[in-house]
Amino acid sequence: MPMMELNKFGLTPLVIFNLIIWLFFTLAYFYQIVYVLRVMFKGTVRLPEAKKQHRYAFFISAHNEEVVIGNLVRSILEQNYPRELMDVFVVCDACTDNTHAEAEKAGAIVWDRNDLARRGKSWALDYGFDRILNEYGDKYEAFVVLDADNLVSKDFISVMNQAFDAGYLVCTGYRNSKNFDSSWVSAAYALWFMREAKFLNNARMMMGTSCAISGSGWMVSERIVRGMHGWDFHTLTEDIQFSTFCCANNVQIGYAPAEFFDEQPVTFKASWTQRMRWTKGFYQVFFSYGRDLVKGISKGRFASYDMLMTVAPGMILTLLSFFVNATYLIVGSLSHGFIATQAELDMCVGSLIMTFASMYVVFLILAVITTISERKKIHAKKKWRVVTNIFTFPFFMMTYIPITVAALFKKVEWVPTKHDIAVNVDDVVGGSGA
Repeated sequence: MPMMELNKFGLTPLVIFNLIIWLFFTLAYFYQIVYVLRVMFKGTVRLPEAKKQHRYAFFISAHNEEVVIGNLVRSILEQNYPRELMDVFVVCDACTDNTHAEAEKAGAIVWDRNDLARRGKSWALDYGFDRILNEYGDKYEAFVVLDADNLVSKDFISVMNQAFDAGYLVCTGYRNSKNFDSSWVSAAYALWFMREAKFLNNARMMMGTSCAISGSGWMVSERIVRGMHGWDFHTLTEDIQFSTFCCANNVQIGYAPAEFFDEQPVTFKASWTQRMRWTKGFYQVFFSYGRDLVKGISKGRFASYDMLMTVAPGMILTLLSFFVNATYLIVGSLSHGFIATQAELDMCVGSLIMTFASMYVVFLILAVITTISERKKIHAKKKWRVVTNIFTFPFFMMTYIPITVAALFKKVEWVPTKHDIAVNVDDVVGGSGA
């Protein structure tokens, strides 16, 4: 159809461009709508009862975590699971405080590591796994990785054991938060991780595809670690790198509704720094494993497509749409009708408004669905925070747009996150649900 005829219907090149971007997003992420519907109708995955109680080594990397490490170790050892089948290992990574003493006092096996050139969780994992395998042989059947600021529920390992006993060699848990109502930032984090657990990993598990580990609260079989000769994932997001590695090698990651609690950043500045690292890490994984994922898609593996959509920088397209529309608006306005008519400029303004309005609405809907679905798991004394978070959550998610751009050009390094909320599980769940 000639361009003149398209223009009669208001289909200018800019409108067509915006339609293409909208269609791409809709088609690319439509499967996540299916995930949500599946969970709304089916609820939470049910794992078969375990025939055997397996032996686990809990692994924690800690850098100056004296305030929180003791509570985590105690929450692990006080679970409803035979004590003789659990050991806790803490690697004090270049610590200059009393983390070692606090962890040891709580009942952990503690090692010090002072490699200042290779600091960070991924290097501590490599060191710890290698040492456990060398010194304890095949005593442990699987490793459970936690962060020093975490807490685990009483039945965490019992539920995780069900998934391991069912044959899953890698499994992730339900990530809740111990400081939902500390700020609008911590509340947004908490809601996102609940949504990730319930409406992504839970749905993936029910539909027979592979999940993704995120940060902490995940389990990996001793056989996989031994087969890899330790831990060889050292990007800024070693968790998503390992998930992509599993996907590329057809290792299915399972999901168990095993609840643990995470401490979220409270200030926007701390959040910006952390999410900048995550985004840079996603770029690293995307450019390193993108070809492997495409190859998996060509072989009919849906998990490869799902993972590609997870690591692909989708926000770049949003920014491209904004840039094209804004440029057209500015240049068209300066041309005084030569390049664009007033009607076309008005349409451009409408497109810019719609781009951000539609993003806000999508994230608002996700916030409403997740808040209602997980209301019993939201532990907040400030009830108003639960409500206001529904409306501020979309703004938090939209700040990923500038982060996505900045991470492309900025050099990003691992920076430890300070944790200072010293509570136990009873303190957290004592705050009534929403």
